[in-house]
Amino acid sequence: MLKLRRKWSDHITTMKNLFNLFLMLFAAMPILSFSDNPTNFSESCEDGSGETGSSFGIGFGLVLDFGLYRNSCPEAESIVYSWVETTVLQDPRMAASLLRLHFHDCFVNGCDASVLLDDTEGLVGEKTAPPNLNSLRGFEVIDSIKSDLESVCPETVSCADILAMAARDSVVVSGGPSWEVEVGRKDSRTASKQAATNGLPSPNSTVPTLISTFQNLGLSQTDMVALSGGHTLGKARCSSFTARLQPLQTGQPANHGDNLEFLESLQQLCSTVGPTVGITQLDLVTPSTFDNQYYVNLLSGEGLLPSDQALAVQDPGTRAIVETYAADQSVFFEDFKNAMVKMGGITGGSNSEIRRNCRMIN
Repeated sequence: MLKLRRKWSDHITTMKNLFNLFLMLFAAMPILSFSDNPTNFSESCEDGSGETGSSFGIGFGLVLDFGLYRNSCPEAESIVYSWVETTVLQDPRMAASLLRLHFHDCFVNGCDASVLLDDTEGLVGEKTAPPNLNSLRGFEVIDSIKSDLESVCPETVSCADILAMAARDSVVVSGGPSWEVEVGRKDSRTASKQAATNGLPSPNSTVPTLISTFQNLGLSQTDMVALSGGHTLGKARCSSFTARLQPLQTGQPANHGDNLEFLESLQQLCSTVGPTVGITQLDLVTPSTFDNQYYVNLLSGEGLLPSDQALAVQDPGTRAIVETYAADQSVFFEDFKNAMVKMGGITGGSNSEIRRNCRMIN
């Protein structure tokens, strides 16, 4: 019995020693923080309600969060979706317009709703920049969404977040994939017509120019080709694709694989009504459906914009991605979702607020 007691006593002493050693090691361990990671991931973000969510941000340190409005404005996402669903049902083209608003916002000094600001005596907005003038649509839809949100959650949901959610919902109601939108963006108190003029990709851009433009925003070549798939929706004026008609003047295809029959149909359209008036679908096969038909069209020489068709003919790397997406829609959807979250994480500057009216600063 004495030997047994000594044995248990030895066990207890050993356990105490191990426990004390564990405490010493734990106290000496460094605290892991993703903010030290050069990829700029943040471990978590609190919204003041105890909710946390993983976050990503490119830009000026603004941390975005998946769960920011869960307590502060739980109706936010349903209000945005309801407006988008109703509007797109009435005007299917509006899906592309709302998606494009988000693109044109994020590409100019980050996703800060600067694209929504009207010109005033002391501020020149981005709406009159050449890539936007008589081109961007959907401002009234954003106004209606904002008005509803202000009545339910005053000064809570930013206009920039509305643009991000409306872009996602436009894809969803058009048959495309869904993803969780990070929120927490702020609205800029300034705008830059010059940045909008110079920073937005041109419909005549070459592949090297597109790659460079996207890389400057932290977006990869794969992101660029995936995001270009947004052109599976929407329309374009003849003036934006006149360069595609040049082979008809020379009689020789400008690019290997050009579809001359397709180009002849475009020329007939544009010569009948004029280049500033003529308008056609970016995807003639499934014009109101978010799918991978855009990439199938590129492989058959039926990309509408020069910058679209270039993806399939100017660079082997982008060609390979186009072929992958044309063959497997699920791969395109997955890459598109990831690229949209990544683009949505391009945040604006520090001179910001949550606007009560998306067209003007408070």
